[in-house]
Amino acid sequence: MTTGEPTPGLRERTRRAVHREIAAAGMALFLEQGFEETAIEQIAEAAGISRRSFFRYFPTKEDVVLGDLIDRGHRVGAALAARPQEEEPWAAVRAALLALRDEGPVDPAAELRIARMMHQAPSLRAAHLEKHLAWQEILVPELARRLRHAHGFDEVIAEHRAAAIVATALTCLDVATETWMRLDGEVPLEGLWDEAVAAVGA
Repeated sequence: MTTGEPTPGLRERTRRAVHREIAAAGMALFLEQGFEETAIEQIAEAAGISRRSFFRYFPTKEDVVLGDLIDRGHRVGAALAARPQEEEPWAAVRAALLALRDEGPVDPAAELRIARMMHQAPSLRAAHLEKHLAWQEILVPELARRLRHAHGFDEVIAEHRAAAIVATALTCLDVATETWMRLDGEVPLEGLWDEAVAAVGA
């Protein structure tokens, strides 16, 4: 069975592997010594490349973190597309978000440190807004398609409703994450998201 997408060549697979190695080296340093305290030169040294080579893969230090977030957004989009057509929109969005947690073992302590790093570093907070916009671009078209299929909405209304749902879902995720950090990760994030969604009457 094929996905319909071309298999990347050796050069592209190599590039992706190096990209992942640099990102992993950067995240390890960020978690060990702090985002703002980590220099690009340190990331390059840890990854075994030059500073110049670093910029061939990442325009900025923030992109080491943001790149993974965008990739996660694409995976959420794929999970949303795979949900049953008749599924209610909010249930489909919730399941798509939770699909990230089903990809493999989750280290709660590492997740908590990453969330706090994102919250505390001003430049990463700005990058987080960019993630919101990118995730909206990924998720809204698929959700609008599902709304047109299920309810017969025209294109404009379907996109309007889909944009409202996705924006609210992501804002509720931010609110849930902040509460989750305040509770030191002792309450499941998905439960806090459910409470946030219920609070806005979605």
